[in-house]
Amino acid sequence: MLATFAVAGEWVLRQSYFRVQHVTFVGVRHEPLALVSAASGLEAHPTMLDVNAATIKVNLAQFAWIDAVRLTKHWPNTVVVTVRESTAVAVAFNDKHVLQYVDRGGRDLGAAPLHVNLPTLDYLHARSALWPFSHAGRSAAFVAAQLPPAFSAQVSVVTEDDHGVVTLRMTTPVTFILGPPTQLRAKFVAIASVIARSTLRPGDVVDATVPGELAVTGGSPS
Repeated sequence: MLATFAVAGEWVLRQSYFRVQHVTFVGVRHEPLALVSAASGLEAHPTMLDVNAATIKVNLAQFAWIDAVRLTKHWPNTVVVTVRESTAVAVAFNDKHVLQYVDRGGRDLGAAPLHVNLPTLDYLHARSALWPFSHAGRSAAFVAAQLPPAFSAQVSVVTEDDHGVVTLRMTTPVTFILGPPTQLRAKFVAIASVIARSTLRPGDVVDATVPGELAVTGGSPS
Protein backbone atom coordinates (compact mmCIF):
# COMPACT_ATOMS: atom_id res chain seq x y z
CA MET A 1 0.00 0.00 0.00
CA LEU A 2 2.75 2.47 0.94
CA ALA A 3 4.60 1.63 -2.26
CA THR A 4 1.44 2.34 -4.22
CA PHE A 5 1.06 5.74 -2.57
CA ALA A 6 4.72 6.53 -3.27
CA VAL A 7 4.38 5.67 -6.94
CA ALA A 8 1.17 7.66 -7.18
CA GLY A 9 2.81 10.62 -5.42
CA GLU A 10 5.77 10.62 -7.79
CA TRP A 11 3.40 10.37 -10.76
CA VAL A 12 1.58 13.45 -9.54
CA LEU A 13 4.83 15.38 -9.04
CA ARG A 14 5.86 14.62 -12.59
CA GLN A 15 2.80 16.21 -14.12
CA SER A 16 3.08 19.49 -16.04
CA TYR A 17 1.95 21.57 -13.06
CA PHE A 18 5.17 20.57 -11.27
CA ARG A 19 7.51 21.30 -14.17
CA VAL A 20 9.78 24.31 -13.97
CA GLN A 21 7.96 27.33 -15.35
CA HIS A 22 9.68 30.26 -13.67
CA VAL A 23 13.45 30.68 -13.27
CA THR A 24 15.33 33.56 -11.66
CA PHE A 25 19.12 33.93 -11.80
CA VAL A 26 20.79 35.99 -9.08
CA GLY A 27 24.39 37.20 -9.13
CA VAL A 28 25.12 36.83 -12.85
CA ARG A 29 26.99 39.99 -13.82
CA HIS A 30 29.86 39.09 -16.14
CA GLU A 31 28.34 36.32 -18.24
CA PRO A 32 25.48 36.76 -20.76
CA LEU A 33 22.33 35.88 -18.84
CA ALA A 34 20.63 34.38 -21.90
CA LEU A 35 23.53 31.97 -22.44
CA VAL A 36 23.66 31.03 -18.76
CA SER A 37 19.93 30.34 -18.75
CA ALA A 38 20.16 28.20 -21.89
CA ALA A 39 23.13 26.22 -20.54
CA SER A 40 21.46 25.54 -17.21
CA GLY A 41 19.00 23.16 -18.80
CA LEU A 42 16.10 24.76 -17.00
CA GLU A 43 14.59 26.14 -20.19
CA ALA A 44 13.65 22.54 -21.07
CA HIS A 45 11.13 22.69 -18.17
CA PRO A 46 12.29 19.63 -16.24
CA THR A 47 10.21 18.39 -13.35
CA MET A 48 10.99 19.96 -9.98
CA LEU A 49 11.99 16.49 -8.79
CA ASP A 50 14.73 16.28 -11.42
CA VAL A 51 16.28 19.69 -10.71
CA ASN A 52 19.40 19.67 -8.50
CA ALA A 53 22.27 22.05 -7.86
CA ALA A 54 25.03 19.57 -8.77
CA THR A 55 23.67 19.10 -12.28
CA ILE A 56 23.22 22.82 -12.85
CA LYS A 57 26.75 23.53 -11.60
CA VAL A 58 28.12 21.03 -14.11
CA ASN A 59 26.04 22.66 -16.84
CA LEU A 60 27.40 26.11 -15.94
CA ALA A 61 31.05 25.04 -15.54
CA GLN A 62 31.76 26.34 -19.06
CA PHE A 63 31.43 29.94 -17.82
CA ALA A 64 34.73 31.24 -16.46
CA TRP A 65 33.22 33.75 -14.03
CA ILE A 66 30.84 31.30 -12.34
CA ASP A 67 32.49 29.86 -9.23
CA ALA A 68 29.62 28.39 -7.21
CA VAL A 69 25.91 27.70 -7.65
CA ARG A 70 23.15 27.51 -5.05
CA LEU A 71 19.67 26.29 -5.91
CA THR A 72 16.37 27.17 -4.22
CA LYS A 73 13.10 25.51 -5.19
CA HIS A 74 9.77 27.21 -4.65
CA TRP A 75 7.08 24.67 -5.29
CA PRO A 76 5.18 24.01 -7.41
CA ASN A 77 7.21 25.33 -10.38
CA THR A 78 9.72 28.09 -9.54
CA VAL A 79 13.51 27.82 -9.26
CA VAL A 80 15.99 30.46 -8.10
CA VAL A 81 19.62 29.94 -9.12
CA THR A 82 22.05 32.02 -7.06
CA VAL A 83 25.48 32.33 -8.62
CA ARG A 84 28.68 33.34 -6.86
CA GLU A 85 31.12 34.78 -9.34
CA SER A 86 34.90 34.70 -9.12
CA THR A 87 36.68 37.91 -8.19
CA ALA A 88 39.26 39.41 -10.52
CA VAL A 89 42.41 40.30 -8.56
CA ALA A 90 44.71 41.19 -11.44
CA VAL A 91 45.08 41.32 -15.21
CA ALA A 92 47.58 39.83 -17.66
CA PHE A 93 48.13 39.75 -21.42
CA ASN A 94 47.38 36.49 -23.20
CA ASP A 95 49.06 35.07 -26.29
CA LYS A 96 46.89 37.26 -28.51
CA HIS A 97 47.98 40.38 -26.60
CA VAL A 98 44.49 40.76 -25.15
CA LEU A 99 44.30 41.89 -21.54
CA GLN A 100 42.58 39.25 -19.42
CA TYR A 101 41.09 39.29 -15.93
CA VAL A 102 42.77 36.79 -13.58
CA ASP A 103 41.40 35.37 -10.31
CA ARG A 104 43.32 34.48 -7.14
CA GLY A 105 44.04 30.98 -8.43
CA GLY A 106 45.58 32.26 -11.63
CA ARG A 107 42.52 31.38 -13.71
CA ASP A 108 41.69 33.39 -16.83
CA LEU A 109 38.28 35.04 -16.47
CA GLY A 110 38.02 36.74 -19.85
CA ALA A 111 38.87 39.99 -21.58
CA ALA A 112 39.43 43.16 -19.54
CA PRO A 113 39.50 46.81 -20.62
CA LEU A 114 42.93 48.43 -20.83
CA HIS A 115 41.97 51.09 -18.29
CA VAL A 116 40.97 48.62 -15.54
CA ASN A 117 42.39 49.55 -12.11
CA LEU A 118 44.02 46.24 -11.17
CA PRO A 119 47.69 45.21 -10.97
CA THR A 120 49.21 43.52 -14.00
CA LEU A 121 50.84 40.11 -13.59
CA ASP A 122 54.30 39.61 -15.05
CA TYR A 123 56.66 36.65 -15.12
CA LEU A 124 60.40 37.12 -15.44
CA HIS A 125 62.47 34.77 -17.56
CA ALA A 126 59.36 32.96 -18.79
CA ARG A 127 59.55 30.95 -22.01
CA SER A 128 56.47 32.87 -22.95
CA ALA A 129 56.05 36.41 -21.66
CA LEU A 130 52.28 36.16 -21.98
CA TRP A 131 49.63 34.72 -19.70
CA PRO A 132 49.22 31.94 -18.54
CA PHE A 133 53.04 31.66 -18.43
CA SER A 134 53.07 27.87 -18.90
CA HIS A 135 51.30 27.36 -15.54
CA ALA A 136 53.72 29.68 -13.69
CA GLY A 137 52.85 32.99 -12.10
CA ARG A 138 50.22 31.64 -9.71
CA SER A 139 52.11 33.02 -6.72
CA ALA A 140 51.81 36.48 -8.27
CA ALA A 141 48.05 36.01 -8.60
CA PHE A 142 47.83 34.79 -5.01
CA VAL A 143 49.74 37.83 -3.73
CA ALA A 144 47.54 40.15 -5.80
CA ALA A 145 44.51 38.65 -4.07
CA GLN A 146 46.00 39.36 -0.63
CA LEU A 147 47.00 43.00 -1.18
CA PRO A 148 45.68 45.18 1.67
CA PRO A 149 43.52 48.27 1.11
CA ALA A 150 46.29 50.41 2.64
CA PHE A 151 48.29 50.34 -0.60
CA SER A 152 46.67 47.95 -3.08
CA ALA A 153 45.69 50.85 -5.38
CA GLN A 154 49.37 51.83 -5.60
CA VAL A 155 50.50 48.44 -6.92
CA SER A 156 51.05 48.60 -10.68
CA VAL A 157 52.71 45.24 -11.42
CA VAL A 158 53.07 41.98 -9.49
CA THR A 159 56.03 40.03 -10.79
CA GLU A 160 57.10 36.46 -10.16
CA ASP A 161 60.38 34.98 -11.38
CA ASP A 162 61.26 31.36 -12.11
CA HIS A 163 62.49 30.94 -8.51
CA GLY A 164 59.12 31.93 -7.05
CA VAL A 165 60.27 35.38 -5.89
CA VAL A 166 57.40 37.88 -5.98
CA THR A 167 57.97 41.61 -6.47
CA LEU A 168 55.60 44.57 -6.28
CA ARG A 169 56.19 47.53 -8.57
CA MET A 170 54.37 50.58 -7.36
CA THR A 171 53.03 53.56 -9.30
CA THR A 172 55.50 55.89 -7.56
CA PRO A 173 57.68 54.05 -8.95
CA VAL A 174 59.16 52.10 -6.03
CA THR A 175 59.78 48.35 -5.98
CA PHE A 176 59.21 45.96 -3.06
CA ILE A 177 60.76 42.49 -3.16
CA LEU A 178 58.53 40.10 -1.20
CA GLY A 179 60.44 36.90 -1.86
CA PRO A 180 58.22 33.80 -1.63
CA PRO A 181 54.51 34.39 -0.89
CA THR A 182 54.86 33.63 2.82
CA GLN A 183 54.43 35.83 5.93
CA LEU A 184 52.44 38.17 3.72
CA ARG A 185 50.63 39.90 6.57
CA ALA A 186 53.93 40.85 8.26
CA LYS A 187 55.45 41.91 4.96
CA PHE A 188 52.47 44.07 4.07
CA VAL A 189 52.51 45.75 7.49
CA ALA A 190 56.20 46.56 7.01
CA ILE A 191 55.58 47.90 3.51
CA ALA A 192 52.65 50.07 4.67
CA SER A 193 54.86 51.49 7.42
CA VAL A 194 57.61 52.41 4.96
CA ILE A 195 55.12 54.00 2.56
CA ALA A 196 53.55 56.00 5.40
CA ARG A 197 56.91 57.49 6.34
CA SER A 198 57.26 58.86 2.80
CA THR A 199 61.03 58.47 2.85
CA LEU A 200 61.27 56.56 -0.43
CA ARG A 201 62.38 58.08 -3.69
CA PRO A 202 61.40 57.04 -7.23
CA GLY A 203 63.55 54.11 -8.27
CA ASP A 204 64.16 52.82 -4.74
CA VAL A 205 64.07 49.07 -4.20
CA VAL A 206 62.98 47.72 -0.82
CA ASP A 207 63.83 44.14 0.10
CA ALA A 208 60.96 42.98 2.32
CA THR A 209 61.86 39.30 2.21
CA VAL A 210 62.46 39.45 5.98
CA PRO A 211 59.69 41.73 7.31
CA GLY A 212 61.66 42.99 10.31
CA GLU A 213 64.80 43.74 8.35
CA LEU A 214 63.85 45.88 5.36
CA ALA A 215 66.74 47.02 3.20
CA VAL A 216 66.45 49.98 0.82
CA THR A 217 68.67 50.42 -2.24
CA GLY A 218 68.46 52.52 -5.38
CA GLY A 219 67.94 51.31 -8.91
CA SER A 220 65.98 48.35 -10.25
CA PRO A 221 66.17 44.74 -9.10
CA SER A 222 68.14 42.39 -11.28
